[in-house]
Amino acid sequence: MPVNEPGHPLSSAGEGRGEGRPQETVRGQDAPLTETMRDRVCLVTGANSGIGRATALALAQLGASAVMVCRDRERGAAAQAEIQSDSGSSRVDLLIADLSSQSSIRALSREIHARYGHLNVLINNAGGYLSKREASADGLETTFALNHLGYFLLTSLLLDLLRTGAPSRIVNVSSGSHVNAHIDFDDLQAEHSYHAWRAYGQSKLANVLFTYALARRLGGTGVTANAVHPGVVATNFGRSGGFMRFGLRIAGRFMLTPEEGADTVVWLATSGEVEGVTGKYYVKRKAVRSSPESRDQAVQERLWRVSEELTGLAGLAAGEPPPV
Repeated sequence: MPVNEPGHPLSSAGEGRGEGRPQETVRGQDAPLTETMRDRVCLVTGANSGIGRATALALAQLGASAVMVCRDRERGAAAQAEIQSDSGSSRVDLLIADLSSQSSIRALSREIHARYGHLNVLINNAGGYLSKREASADGLETTFALNHLGYFLLTSLLLDLLRTGAPSRIVNVSSGSHVNAHIDFDDLQAEHSYHAWRAYGQSKLANVLFTYALARRLGGTGVTANAVHPGVVATNFGRSGGFMRFGLRIAGRFMLTPEEGADTVVWLATSGEVEGVTGKYYVKRKAVRSSPESRDQAVQERLWRVSEELTGLAGLAAGEPPPV
């Protein structure tokens, strides 16, 4: 079964005005953002559908250079064309990568470095929910490999570009499902027992743990890192089958639209209200208290060490660029 790349729905709020360069105002701000975003390079993973597509559209409408990362070239190209048409902007690029594969992530990093001299915004959004356990190309449990290690490795490889582009922002799309989750270090790859919802919740808890540990390490660099729960959004997410697909069919009419789910993600990526704010977890544009385990610094640091080992980044000296 192919890994889904269900980007949670993030999207732009409001319609553009003007001649192909719409000016939009983020709620709670008076100044239009088009001018402030025009020279900013913003990368969004999982950008062909759902939250990722809506986020890329919003950023393009705000005048930014939007860089879409998608797994499927055909679907990615279709989404790119639609975003260019809907935004009136030609500054929408498409890159192809399987973010559950570490060799693919490294190839993506090399391509990004070759094309762009800096990054201003990195939105880690690509994720998946798998009803049955699968092994990634690296032999790891795919939910963990895609949803967490994909964030960890790509961010690590792009930190030099984010530092060059500072002030810059990292936004990690997590989920409220992290609240009741636990990091099972004794069976991190679910080799002994796999439950889809438990694996997904663990990966989303890992996103929050990673965000807090990353924010500490980036203190004073001008690069911020925050996590966000976008809400329960109607997307292709969970279409891999089983109970999740059935539940989404029942609950679909009560879910947020991609545009609504995207709101806080886009706000964290663009708003002056959160300039310099780092190490927070947001729901509906408000910093809220995440789960007790997510705030446990010992767990954060243990997960960081394990993630370094699993991605081949262990043993690097502070400030040493990771191998690509």
